[in-house]
Amino acid sequence: MLPVIVLIGNADGQTYKRLTNLPAMYVETFGNRAITSKTTYIYATVHYVDEDDVVTQYDSVQIRGRGNSTWSSMGDKKPYKIKFHDKVKLLGKGYANCKPWTLLANTGDKSLIRNAITSRLCDFLGLSNNPGHKFIDLYLNGVYRGNYMISDHIDVRPHRVNIAEQEYPLTAESDISGGYLLEVDGFHDGNCFASSRNVYIRIHYPEQEVIAASQKNYIRNYVNSFESRLFGSGFTDPVEGYRAMVDSASLINWMLVTEISANIDGYYSTYFYKDQSDPKLYFGPCWDYDIAYDNDTRITPTTKSLMVDVGYGDAKIWVNRMWADPWFARAVCKRYDDAISAGLLDYMYAQIDSLALLLDESQQQNYKKWGINTRRYHEVKLYSSYDQYLQYIKNFLSAHISWLQTAFSSRKPAEPTPPFSPDDYFYHIINKGSGTAFNVLTADTLRGPVCGWADNAGKKTEDWVIRKVGDYYHITNRCGGYALNDPAEKGVTNKQLTLAAPDTLNPRQLWTIYPQGTGGYYNLINKYTTQAANLSGGNKADGTSIISYTSDSKNATSNNRQWRFNRSEPLPDELKPVNGIEAPDAFDYVLAYDPHRQILHFGGDDPSRLTFTVYVVGADGRNVGQFRANQQFSTLGLQRGVYVVTWTCEGNRRSTKLYL
Repeated sequence: MLPVIVLIGNADGQTYKRLTNLPAMYVETFGNRAITSKTTYIYATVHYVDEDDVVTQYDSVQIRGRGNSTWSSMGDKKPYKIKFHDKVKLLGKGYANCKPWTLLANTGDKSLIRNAITSRLCDFLGLSNNPGHKFIDLYLNGVYRGNYMISDHIDVRPHRVNIAEQEYPLTAESDISGGYLLEVDGFHDGNCFASSRNVYIRIHYPEQEVIAASQKNYIRNYVNSFESRLFGSGFTDPVEGYRAMVDSASLINWMLVTEISANIDGYYSTYFYKDQSDPKLYFGPCWDYDIAYDNDTRITPTTKSLMVDVGYGDAKIWVNRMWADPWFARAVCKRYDDAISAGLLDYMYAQIDSLALLLDESQQQNYKKWGINTRRYHEVKLYSSYDQYLQYIKNFLSAHISWLQTAFSSRKPAEPTPPFSPDDYFYHIINKGSGTAFNVLTADTLRGPVCGWADNAGKKTEDWVIRKVGDYYHITNRCGGYALNDPAEKGVTNKQLTLAAPDTLNPRQLWTIYPQGTGGYYNLINKYTTQAANLSGGNKADGTSIISYTSDSKNATSNNRQWRFNRSEPLPDELKPVNGIEAPDAFDYVLAYDPHRQILHFGGDDPSRLTFTVYVVGADGRNVGQFRANQQFSTLGLQRGVYVVTWTCEGNRRSTKLYL
């Protein structure tokens, strides 16, 4: 093991010191050799000056070039891969202790921070294995090279991609179910295979030099199985579909990072991994975001674009298929809404401001050397000041984060119409096709027949009270309290619906309210006739008959048979279903219950008018007893539970709950 030498100030006649408030790294290659290759390492000595001005010397360090376009297309400020002789903790406690590290130049990113803020965005969303980073000033063979970012190399290690490391060499007992570090790689570099959908997958771990054929076959078959589920007919099924093979949290958070940052290469280079004895594929870590946040002229503007639509890369075919799954669309929208509620935009602004303060001195030195308004790659904007580049990112995030909420919502399928549940309101019953409302044709008698009429919020004859009776609903008109009734005989259609004296035991007055589709509409199906309430001919004219009509598969598509229930006004207290209420009417009377004697009875200022019949109905809609209002009713024989006591007095329908 070679020694690591800790020095203060001077070594071999060379002074190593910080240029700015950031740490400094001095790399001196043997013989001052130039770094010209992305594949061949050359040896160097490294002196690292930390924030306390302590100088650490590392011998026998290897360095080479790295990257694709960042190596070949951005001029002299190039990125490097550096490998120490022994493991080092370059980023400090809580980060990796490793030999290989990456030196990112961020040449095409005039803000210098796009990769850093993306890493912090990953932290905010809860993604695991995010690359750590630290900014430094780099010297190479005595020449200042500018502001660089030390970052984790994407590999399988504790504090990096922290999954199981496989045995080497393999034995017959070796568990080859993981770990695997994979990448959808648009460059088709390294140890690749084409999936069943011709998506090129690069195996980063196990490394190409040691991976066995059995391991490669295992992970190829696993990815193909995932694709088979994803593109199969049952892909939306949570057990049989693709969801059984992916970690949904990492999938959605990774996708959101790609879309929030508008990384046009997000689906071109997509890392994912599989751990040992774990059936799930996990997405991330996120990597290489220097052209994100609308920083590439090849695709701009991206403020109002989804990368799954306009970006590069084969991983788009996976994500576009997932968008066809209603669960995925709803989950993305919910997760994004939660992130916005948690302060996503303010958080990103704070990270930009924090990094700007940290890099202020270093960026000034960097642009003295490289020029702040010189185009190095595909930068969309060139400015004369560093602050303008930061403000550009902020402006983009403000507009893009807002737009994404609408864009995601537009892809979310409409929620299915929920089961109907009435509350303490009058309702207008509105036809889907015509927009007309249930009304009473002959208002002078208030006894029917029932027709469609222009919806009018103030029209009392369009107000209906809806009460649950067992598995059915009883619907009465506000004016007079008469009940919606189907007078037809079974199998006979086109009979106009009427009103009748309310009777919750009469099946002609009991209705199923069946939800249809996603628009909040329902069918009204009569218990006795099993036929549907239908607006005759779909006619919008006032007075059009509402008829009893065939109930069949067309219920789901016929606008004439679909109805929406709109709240009108709150019910008055006397119509609310509460226990032991006073029920003022044309004369004063009250329903009372004596729990000691278990007697239900009425009292009033004119007992001679207590001549109406009172029904006691169980929760299942079954009539368990009835009595005249001038008599008493014993509940001794009733089981404990909730009952509905209902009656009609002088044309006014009343009901209340009785709790035993």
